[in-house]
Amino acid sequence: MRPRVRLFTDGACSGNPGPGGWGFVLQHPASGKEIERAGAERETTNNRMELTAVIEGLRELTKPSAVELTSDSQYVLKGLDEWLAGWKKRGWKTAAKKPVKNEDLWRILDELSREHEIQFHWIRGHTGHPENERCDVLAVEAYRALIESDQSI
Repeated sequence: MRPRVRLFTDGACSGNPGPGGWGFVLQHPASGKEIERAGAERETTNNRMELTAVIEGLRELTKPSAVELTSDSQYVLKGLDEWLAGWKKRGWKTAAKKPVKNEDLWRILDELSREHEIQFHWIRGHTGHPENERCDVLAVEAYRALIESDQSI
C-alpha cells in the first residue's frame, strides 16, 4: 500500500520570459505533516516554473506514493496525462513534428512520475483555492526575493 499524499503546485513569472518562481505544498494526510518549498530563477518562463514546481514536489517524496496532484496549469496536467506518451513515441516531437518545448524538464518529470501513481486535478487559478493561493504566494515571493537580492549587489 503506497502512502497517499496531496501535492499542490504553482509557478509564476514576471514577464515571460523573465524572473520566475515556483512553489509547492505537499500534504501527508495520514501524518498531518505539510511541507512547503519554493525557488526562483532569473530568466525563465511561466511554463518552466509550473513544471519545476511539480518536479520539486515529487523529489520531496522518499518512497513511491499515491499522489493527488492539483495544479492550475493545463500545460502540466495535459502534458503528463495526455501528451507525454506521444512525445516519447515520436522521439520527443509534437504531433506537428516540432521539438517538445521544455524537453529537459519533461524528461525529468517523466522519470519521477513513473515512481508514483498520480491522479490529476485541475483547478482554475486565483479563485480562492487555499493551497493554490499559497503556492502562488510562495512562487511570487521567491522570484521577488531573487530580484531584490540582485538589486542589492
